[in-house]
Amino acid sequence: MTVFPVRNRYRCPVDCFYTTDDGIVLHDKDLCIGCGYCFYACPFGAPQFPQQEAFGVRGKMDKCTFCAGGPEDNNSAAELEKYGQNRIAEGKLPLCAEMCSTKALLAGDGDMVADIYRERITKRGGRPETWGWETAYKGDA
Repeated sequence: MTVFPVRNRYRCPVDCFYTTDDGIVLHDKDLCIGCGYCFYACPFGAPQFPQQEAFGVRGKMDKCTFCAGGPEDNNSAAELEKYGQNRIAEGKLPLCAEMCSTKALLAGDGDMVADIYRERITKRGGRPETWGWETAYKGDA
Protein backbone atom coordinates (compact mmCIF):
# COMPACT_ATOMS: atom_id res chain seq x y z
CA MET A 1 0.00 0.00 0.00
CA THR A 2 1.37 3.39 -0.99
CA VAL A 3 0.85 6.08 1.63
CA PHE A 4 0.34 9.71 0.67
CA PRO A 5 0.44 12.37 3.42
CA VAL A 6 -2.66 14.54 3.65
CA ARG A 7 -1.74 18.18 3.16
CA ASN A 8 -4.08 21.05 3.82
CA ARG A 9 -4.23 24.37 5.58
CA TYR A 10 -4.89 22.80 8.97
CA ARG A 11 -2.05 20.32 9.21
CA CYS A 12 -1.85 17.71 11.89
CA PRO A 13 1.21 18.62 13.95
CA VAL A 14 2.42 14.99 13.90
CA ASP A 15 1.25 14.12 10.32
CA CYS A 16 -0.78 11.11 11.43
CA PHE A 17 -3.23 11.38 8.50
CA TYR A 18 -2.53 9.69 5.18
CA THR A 19 -4.37 8.64 2.02
CA THR A 20 -4.37 5.09 0.63
CA ASP A 21 -4.13 4.17 -3.05
CA ASP A 22 -7.93 3.89 -3.03
CA GLY A 23 -8.27 7.50 -1.86
CA ILE A 24 -9.37 6.61 1.67
CA VAL A 25 -8.12 9.05 4.32
CA LEU A 26 -6.89 7.22 7.41
CA HIS A 27 -4.94 8.10 10.52
CA ASP A 28 -2.25 6.36 12.51
CA LYS A 29 -3.34 6.03 16.15
CA ASP A 30 0.25 5.41 17.22
CA LEU A 31 1.28 8.87 15.96
CA CYS A 32 -1.85 10.76 17.11
CA ILE A 33 -1.36 12.96 20.16
CA GLY A 34 -5.03 13.88 20.63
CA CYS A 35 -4.57 17.62 20.11
CA GLY A 36 -7.95 17.95 18.36
CA TYR A 37 -6.86 20.08 15.38
CA CYS A 38 -8.41 17.56 13.00
CA PHE A 39 -11.67 17.66 14.98
CA TYR A 40 -12.05 21.36 14.26
CA ALA A 41 -10.59 21.36 10.75
CA CYS A 42 -12.46 18.44 9.15
CA PRO A 43 -15.56 19.72 7.29
CA PHE A 44 -17.13 16.25 7.51
CA GLY A 45 -16.80 15.75 11.26
CA ALA A 46 -14.95 12.47 10.74
CA PRO A 47 -12.37 12.68 13.56
CA GLN A 48 -14.00 12.37 16.97
CA PHE A 49 -12.78 12.16 20.53
CA PRO A 50 -13.19 8.62 21.91
CA GLN A 51 -16.46 7.97 23.74
CA GLN A 52 -15.34 5.15 26.06
CA GLU A 53 -13.28 7.41 28.35
CA ALA A 54 -14.51 9.33 31.38
CA PHE A 55 -15.95 12.81 30.84
CA GLY A 56 -13.19 15.31 30.16
CA VAL A 57 -10.57 12.71 29.22
CA ARG A 58 -9.90 13.17 25.54
CA GLY A 59 -7.27 10.68 24.44
CA LYS A 60 -6.30 9.98 20.85
CA MET A 61 -8.74 10.68 18.05
CA ASP A 62 -11.05 8.07 16.54
CA LYS A 63 -12.09 8.21 12.90
CA CYS A 64 -14.15 6.03 10.61
CA THR A 65 -11.71 3.93 8.61
CA PHE A 66 -14.24 3.15 5.87
CA CYS A 67 -13.47 -0.44 6.97
CA ALA A 68 -9.97 -0.06 5.48
CA GLY A 69 -8.00 -0.85 8.64
CA GLY A 70 -4.86 1.05 9.46
CA PRO A 71 -1.10 1.15 8.84
CA GLU A 72 -0.46 -2.29 10.38
CA ASP A 73 -0.28 -5.43 8.22
CA ASN A 74 -3.61 -6.24 6.58
CA ASN A 75 -5.89 -8.40 8.74
CA SER A 76 -3.29 -8.67 11.53
CA ALA A 77 -4.34 -8.94 15.19
CA ALA A 78 -2.89 -5.47 15.89
CA GLU A 79 -4.89 -3.91 13.04
CA LEU A 80 -8.10 -5.63 14.15
CA GLU A 81 -7.68 -4.43 17.74
CA LYS A 82 -6.91 -0.78 16.85
CA TYR A 83 -8.97 -0.19 13.71
CA GLY A 84 -11.45 -3.03 13.31
CA GLN A 85 -11.93 -5.38 10.40
CA ASN A 86 -10.18 -4.48 7.13
CA ARG A 87 -13.01 -5.28 4.73
CA ILE A 88 -11.38 -3.35 1.87
CA ALA A 89 -8.34 -5.69 1.93
CA GLU A 90 -10.78 -8.61 1.79
CA GLY A 91 -12.39 -7.15 -1.36
CA LYS A 92 -15.61 -6.23 0.45
CA LEU A 93 -17.53 -2.97 0.78
CA PRO A 94 -17.54 -1.03 4.06
CA LEU A 95 -20.10 -2.56 6.40
CA CYS A 96 -22.22 0.61 6.60
CA ALA A 97 -22.72 0.65 2.82
CA GLU A 98 -23.28 -3.09 2.58
CA MET A 99 -25.88 -3.18 5.37
CA CYS A 100 -27.73 0.07 4.57
CA SER A 101 -31.32 -1.04 4.03
CA THR A 102 -32.30 2.12 2.15
CA LYS A 103 -29.14 2.12 -0.02
CA ALA A 104 -28.55 5.74 0.99
CA LEU A 105 -24.90 4.95 1.79
CA LEU A 106 -22.89 4.00 -1.26
CA ALA A 107 -19.31 2.86 -1.65
CA GLY A 108 -17.19 1.53 -4.46
CA ASP A 109 -15.78 2.83 -7.70
CA GLY A 110 -16.32 6.58 -8.03
CA ASP A 111 -17.76 6.34 -11.54
CA MET A 112 -20.22 3.65 -10.45
CA VAL A 113 -21.35 5.75 -7.46
CA ALA A 114 -21.70 8.80 -9.75
CA ASP A 115 -23.86 6.79 -12.18
CA ILE A 116 -26.15 5.64 -9.37
CA TYR A 117 -26.45 9.21 -8.06
CA ARG A 118 -27.13 10.56 -11.57
CA GLU A 119 -29.88 7.96 -12.03
CA ARG A 120 -31.47 8.91 -8.70
CA ILE A 121 -31.41 12.62 -9.58
CA THR A 122 -33.03 11.92 -12.96
CA LYS A 123 -35.82 9.85 -11.36
CA ARG A 124 -36.55 12.75 -8.97
CA GLY A 125 -36.75 15.28 -11.77
CA GLY A 126 -33.35 16.87 -11.28
CA ARG A 127 -30.88 17.91 -13.95
CA PRO A 128 -27.97 15.43 -14.11
CA GLU A 129 -25.97 17.70 -16.41
CA THR A 130 -25.33 20.06 -13.50
CA TRP A 131 -23.31 17.50 -11.57
CA GLY A 132 -20.62 14.97 -12.11
CA TRP A 133 -16.91 14.46 -11.59
CA GLU A 134 -16.06 17.23 -14.05
CA THR A 135 -18.30 19.72 -12.26
CA ALA A 136 -17.30 18.72 -8.73
CA TYR A 137 -13.58 18.42 -9.38
CA LYS A 138 -13.16 20.81 -12.34
CA GLY A 139 -12.02 18.04 -14.68
CA ASP A 140 -9.35 16.70 -12.32
CA ALA A 141 -10.84 13.21 -12.04
